[in-house]
Amino acid sequence: MNQLITGGAGFIGANYLYYLAEQNTKDKIVCLDSLTYAGNLHTIDSLIKEDKITFVKGDITDRALVDKVLTEHQIDVIVHFAAESHVDRSIEDASAFLNTNILGTHVLLEAGRQHGISRFHQVSTDEVYGDLPLDRPDLLFTEETPIHTSSPYSASKASADLLVLAYFRTFRFPVTISRCSNNYGPYQFPEKLIPLMIANALADKKLPVYGKGENVRDWLHVRDHCRAIAMIVNDGKVGEVYNIGGHNERSNIQIVQTILQSLGKDESLIEYVTDRKGHDLRYAIDASKIGKELGWKPEIYFDEGIVSTIKWYLDNKPWWEEIVSGEYQAYYAKMYGGRS
Repeated sequence: MNQLITGGAGFIGANYLYYLAEQNTKDKIVCLDSLTYAGNLHTIDSLIKEDKITFVKGDITDRALVDKVLTEHQIDVIVHFAAESHVDRSIEDASAFLNTNILGTHVLLEAGRQHGISRFHQVSTDEVYGDLPLDRPDLLFTEETPIHTSSPYSASKASADLLVLAYFRTFRFPVTISRCSNNYGPYQFPEKLIPLMIANALADKKLPVYGKGENVRDWLHVRDHCRAIAMIVNDGKVGEVYNIGGHNERSNIQIVQTILQSLGKDESLIEYVTDRKGHDLRYAIDASKIGKELGWKPEIYFDEGIVSTIKWYLDNKPWWEEIVSGEYQAYYAKMYGGRS
């Protein structure tokens, strides 16, 4: 198969590219990424230089470009990661989220349908389900949980999911969707909770925590997520949604305290700030469907995963320090600007 991976210079997409490369797949892998603020070409540069992937800079809303990529590289499968994904940014201005997450997904669906793609996989989020109460640990999101979004970001992803499913119903277009819990691991952009807290703690800066830090998330190591996606792409049933969860529920304040303890920093660095508007209380995934149908289960549990993640950020300071400074945004122009 020739695979198109959208958003492959972002956090989860880049980890998926590395996962595919490690599998020694015979597939041709093409990465399409517009390199917005959260896309870092430096992350996947080794894969490009070793000819393990082909990189194309471009926007998924550009139909002519998408058609060109699908034709020139004879793409069979699209795995769609590309998305605006930061809730706070969506609250400030939702326009980029609607454009990329909804209209961009539509361009890919329509182009894929016209080109006879054999599988379109939509990488989504558990945030489309809304939230769960803190005092009901027995409640979990299943694939049958009604969509009930809280933020412009989650609304844009839910809209894209519904569009994907509509293409299956109307055109019998071969789609699958995965909805994951919060990811963590290497190469995560430093605006997200775990890398932000690591970077701030190392610099002895205040660690901002929304409200009282009681909001709970189910944490999934990105490696487990990538393995699940590959299983769905290869063996998942067309037209189905699969939840992917880590079975690692932690409150935000627990995450912050764990990071501080691991780095030998004092909890006086914690600074409680005004809560996020519409802040979801709790996410928790029931991943029994993918377990029963495809045999997937998480292999990296949080206590070991967070230690290895903190170590990765300690060992790879130049990567995230370049992002914090903004210098990474010039990397593409410096390294690839003169190439055709």
